[in-house]
Amino acid sequence: MLRWSKVVPAITCSMLLLLTGCGASDDSTDTSNPSEIEASGPTTYPLTIENCGEKVTFDGPPQRAVSLYQSSTEILLSLGLQDRMVGTSTWFDPVLPSLAAANAQVPRLADNDPSLESVLATDPDLVTSASAHTFTPGVVADRARFAQLGVPTYQSPSVCVDATVDGETVTRTAPLRIDTLYREIRELAAIFDVRDRGAALVSELQGRMEAATAQAAAGVPDGQSPTIAFWFSGIDTPYMAGCCSAPRLYAHETGTTNVFADAKEDWPEVNWESVADRNPYVLVLGDLSRKRIEGDSLDTKKAFLSSNPLTSRLDAVRNQRYVVLTGSELDPGIREVDAVEKLAAGLQSFRQ
Repeated sequence: MLRWSKVVPAITCSMLLLLTGCGASDDSTDTSNPSEIEASGPTTYPLTIENCGEKVTFDGPPQRAVSLYQSSTEILLSLGLQDRMVGTSTWFDPVLPSLAAANAQVPRLADNDPSLESVLATDPDLVTSASAHTFTPGVVADRARFAQLGVPTYQSPSVCVDATVDGETVTRTAPLRIDTLYREIRELAAIFDVRDRGAALVSELQGRMEAATAQAAAGVPDGQSPTIAFWFSGIDTPYMAGCCSAPRLYAHETGTTNVFADAKEDWPEVNWESVADRNPYVLVLGDLSRKRIEGDSLDTKKAFLSSNPLTSRLDAVRNQRYVVLTGSELDPGIREVDAVEKLAAGLQSFRQ
């Protein structure tokens, strides 16, 4: 049985008594401090984790998990948990090739956002998400609603660590760090009692990140910090990465400087005159599978850059210094390391 309680109680103990064991013993293992969940070995239950303002208690490992966001799904699959997943949703790109076989074993509830009814029909004992968007009443349901229904939830720390969340709006108070990804992996591994797998996955990612940053350093001229801009989508008023989400992490790890780091939004709308004024050395182009608006696809982006009189004069365009990332790689999640590897390889090739 899994139990949920809120740091600021929104539901009375009497309402939760049957669903959550309210008033149970306080002898659970409390891992509110991320450093306390780093060790491998079996999980001791009950396990309590403080997660984005909620305290979630687990009396045993979940057996019927639903993941509402692609990056959450790919972390669970990377931990080998496909046999304990009963549904996924909210996909932006094809699953990572290394996870395709595992993903094929898990039902897809929806390509986009599922209804609350379709999630509940799977009889879940845990619902995870890496987006503030999905845990809102107008999309799937907020966490309080899931709690009323006796279903524990887990929100990716990338949404709330060093950030304030108001509905779907996330305002970061400090830049995203790679340690937040490692924390998420360790927490989920502890919840599912696969700490050894979590430790191995974190170690693998750390090794890859170390190699990528070394490769990036080799591609950056001595004493310089090449400028970079990350174009997500949009043609008339493009969405370029601001100060603090995943692209900032990539710039930091590769020794580059995001030309829109002064913008507090994760993805502010800018104009092409401001891009031209800042004239980035490298352009990261998002190749989005969704194709919802003009500027989602890579081909549309490249055609615009080469044909527009203003953008065609950019140094990055004239010299074709492009790095292509998928939509999922521009989001916080397990693909952060893949993104740094691609950017590092691009920087090295531009110097040759």
